[in-house]
Amino acid sequence: MTTTDTSTSAGRTAGTALDTGTGSGTGSGTDSGAEIRPPAEIRYAGELATLDTWDIERGHERPPGWRLSPRAVRAFVVGSEELGVSRKFYGDDPLVDRAVVSLMGRQGLMLVGEPGTAKSMLSELLSAAVSGTSTLTVQGTAGTTEDHVRYSWNYALLVSEGPSERSLVPSPVCTGMREGRVVRFEEITRCAPEIQDTLVSILSEKQLMVPELGPDARVAARPGFTVIATANLKDRGVHEMSAALKRRFSFETVAPVRDRAFEIELVQRQLEAELGPDGDRPEVPRDVLEVLVTVFQDLRTGSTREGAPVKRPETVMSTAEAVNVAVAASLEARYLGDGTVTAAEVARQVAGVALKGDEEDARRLRHYVDNVVRERARTDERWKAFFKAAEPLWR
Repeated sequence: MTTTDTSTSAGRTAGTALDTGTGSGTGSGTDSGAEIRPPAEIRYAGELATLDTWDIERGHERPPGWRLSPRAVRAFVVGSEELGVSRKFYGDDPLVDRAVVSLMGRQGLMLVGEPGTAKSMLSELLSAAVSGTSTLTVQGTAGTTEDHVRYSWNYALLVSEGPSERSLVPSPVCTGMREGRVVRFEEITRCAPEIQDTLVSILSEKQLMVPELGPDARVAARPGFTVIATANLKDRGVHEMSAALKRRFSFETVAPVRDRAFEIELVQRQLEAELGPDGDRPEVPRDVLEVLVTVFQDLRTGSTREGAPVKRPETVMSTAEAVNVAVAASLEARYLGDGTVTAAEVARQVAGVALKGDEEDARRLRHYVDNVVRERARTDERWKAFFKAAEPLWR
């Protein structure tokens, strides 16, 4: 099967997102055993089965190669109270709709944005719902080679038998083409440009030539094959994508959370997913979460809630990192404290996220504590506790 793609990419702006399904997902119906983080298709196996039954009962049309209908894929990602399916991606439902439509087309889907905005989580959820698996993944790094994208060889068999189907070791991309499944390419801009461009012909022609097996040997993509790539375009150490590669993708921008109340709610829900219901985890008062989220939003946006400018640190101050701080503070309170999370635990754990050895960042954070936090501490006990814990650490 050969398909030539001549369409151009569409750049769009998205909203906010956060995965609240890590750990033991609601409705999974599957025992994850000793796995720390099973893939989405295992965590949510029960919900995927429910949506499959819903598709059959309603007669929803499924695109060729898809395990669920577009309606069911959308419901899996954004949730459905009617079906008892949990919401996993928060903030911008139209982005999810556009992403689902893009996956039905001839282009791949490119999710771009700042680090920590749930791009990888969204690609995992979409892959699990469309293909039934999210594990066909290429992790982009400076060491990613063409073999990781195309195929490699079992050298013992290669030496003894020569090039053959038996000695060929398919990449996740090659497997996705053969089986008609979605392939995830994480951090694609961390790969060298010549490695990125290996995808150009694959996405255009929907076939992969294997000249070692003969001049006409090829792997043809089956219906359902596509690529979801992610890229942190503002991160350090990235490589610009070529114009040819960009044309093979439809671009969606996943933006960070901006609404404070909404972000507090997201962090609270993620705590429940990570640590269990109220009776099984330390108490985390909402006003303490408000301190946590306010610190992250101040430093992320470069402006305090009062409107005063602050210098933004280079380190990532995403919602995902805020969740990590909340989880760490809860563990400190449970095992080393009195079982209730205070702003002091939050301050100690924020230091581990915000201070990563960059002296300029350290100066910016000291200025934030000495001025913004100190001023708030004059009239607010929560901020006073945060200041007392942060002041000796953020030096």
